[in-house]
Amino acid sequence: MKLSVPLIVAPMLRISGPDLVIASCNAGVVGAFPALNAASGAELDNWLARISRNSEESGVPYAVNVIAHGSNRRLADDLSVIVSHRSPLVIASVGSPENVVAAVKGYGGTVYSDVVSIRHARKAASIGVDGMVLLCAGAGGQTGWLNPFAFVEAVREFYDGALAVAGSITHGRQLAALELIGANFGYAGTAFIVANESMATEDYRAAIVRAVADDVFATRALTGIPTNVLRNSAAGVGITDDTEWASPEQKYDMRHIKLGKHVHSAGHGVGAVHREESCAAIVARFTEQYRVACAGEAAAAPRVSRQGT
Repeated sequence: MKLSVPLIVAPMLRISGPDLVIASCNAGVVGAFPALNAASGAELDNWLARISRNSEESGVPYAVNVIAHGSNRRLADDLSVIVSHRSPLVIASVGSPENVVAAVKGYGGTVYSDVVSIRHARKAASIGVDGMVLLCAGAGGQTGWLNPFAFVEAVREFYDGALAVAGSITHGRQLAALELIGANFGYAGTAFIVANESMATEDYRAAIVRAVADDVFATRALTGIPTNVLRNSAAGVGITDDTEWASPEQKYDMRHIKLGKHVHSAGHGVGAVHREESCAAIVARFTEQYRVACAGEAAAAPRVSRQGT
C-alpha cells in the first residue's frame, strides 16, 4: 500500500466513524473503525458503502476492526456485510482470527490480528494472518505489557508478515524508529481522539488535552482484560487503582463490559496531545516529523562511520 507515512489510525470504540476514516485515507494513511461503532448491520452497510467509494477515489485502503470473541453476537452478520463490500483490510481483536481469515481471504482481502504476547503471535501466525498489531505497554484501550523492542524482535524470529506497533505513537520520529527495529507501521489512536472528524464528545476531547501519562492506568475491572483509561473517568464508575486487579478471575465477555461512555480510554502518549485540530493537520505533522527523522538518520550515518575510523 502507498501511504504518505507508515501509519494506521487505530480503530477506537465510540471515536472512529466514517468521517475520521475518510479523512485519514484522504491524508494518505490507513483509517480504521470498529464494526461495532455502527449501531446495526444496516448502518455498517451504509458506512462501508460511503467509505469504500472514498477509498477507491483516494487510492488508500481502509480497515474494519471486528471483535472475534465468541461473545460478540454480531460477528457473523458483520462479517457478512464486510465480505459484501470486499473491505481491503480487516483487523481481528480479542478472539481467534480463524473465522475472520477464512471469510476475508475468500475474496482476497487482508487480515491483521491484535496480539498481546508472543504466544498469541505464534497462534496468529499459524492461522495465516497477513499481519499483526503488537499491543505494547502504553497502548490506549485494550493494552499489552511487553516492551516494543523485545516484542518486535521476538516475533521477527518466526514471522515475516507485516507488523504494526501500538503504544504511545504520537510523533513521526517514532515511526522511523519502528522501521529501524523491524516493524512496518505505527498504530496510533490517542493522537486522533481530538481530531475534528472523530466522534469524541467535548468532555472527552478536553480530558485528553489536559491529561499527561501519569493520568493513565490499566485495569481489568472494566472489560476483563487490561485496559488503559484516564484515572479520573474510571473513578466516576467506581474503578480506582485500589480496585485495579480486584477480579483476576474475570474473563472477557462483551455482555459484561463496563466501559461506558463516561470512561475515557487513552494511551501513555496522551501528554503529547495539546489541542483539537483536523485529521489532515495531525497526519501532516506526523509526515513532516517522519521526513526529518529519516533525513537525520541518513545524515548521521557518515558521522558514525568517521568516528569509527
